[in-house]
Amino acid sequence: MTITRHLVIRGRVQGVWYRESMRQAAERLGVTGWVRNRRDGTVEAMLQGEAAAVQALIDWAWQGPPAAEVSDITIREGEGEYAHFEKRPTE
Repeated sequence: MTITRHLVIRGRVQGVWYRESMRQAAERLGVTGWVRNRRDGTVEAMLQGEAAAVQALIDWAWQGPPAAEVSDITIREGEGEYAHFEKRPTE
């Protein structure tokens, strides 16, 4: 069963290779979607794939790369169709 989740990740998550690390983790897990920095200092992501793979990437998001310090993640239902996982420009 394919699910889509929208995440907003808070903490020290910009300038620590968070987006590229998430892209690599998504590729390993077979999750599609996107990730981008937001001007408010958060990272936003849309994850789509098999429920277990999406949950595994959400679990990864709580840790992030070694220099990251995640304080909170807001998770909502997401929408859209994605063929691959990409880093998007800051919005």
